Amino acid sequence: MSIKEKLEELGYELPNSPTAYASYVPFVTVGNTVFIAGQIPFLNGEQMHLGRLGEDLTIEQGVEAAQACALNIMAQANASVDGDWSKVKRCVKLGGFVNCIPDFNDHPKVINGASDLIVAAMGDAGKHARFAVGAPSLPLGVAVEIDAIFEIEI
Repeated sequence: MSIKEKLEELGYELPNSPTAYASYVPFVTVGNTVFIAGQIPFLNGEQMHLGRLGEDLTIEQGVEAAQACALNIMAQANASVDGDWSKVKRCVKLGGFVNCIPDFNDHPKVINGASDLIVAAMGDAGKHARFAVGAPSLPLGVAVEIDAIFEIEI
């Protein structure tokens, strides 16, 4: 089953691979490693999930934002292998940033939205190392930004 089919089975759609919002590229492949730039929770260019956790947004809304980031991460991974997911060996690491108020401390719960979706879509190959931290602001006012590292076959 392709990643697109698995996501559809889970009730999600693989979005188009987002373009960069600034002076960088969406992913870089070095040997058998793909480094995916921080992805924000805009799907197919539609702005969503703006605000700060603990102020404007609930944990549940933060989880939805993290899921949107995960979908964009998988879209970038898909682009990096020209749609051939047989080349994707595993998700190695996620790095999650949560736009939140100073005393917010549920960063892991929010970033679990991305982690859980990637594992659901990829099975054991989706299990990864991770960090989840808070930030006083994020680009464009988004709630969450997540980057990723994937191992691929070359």
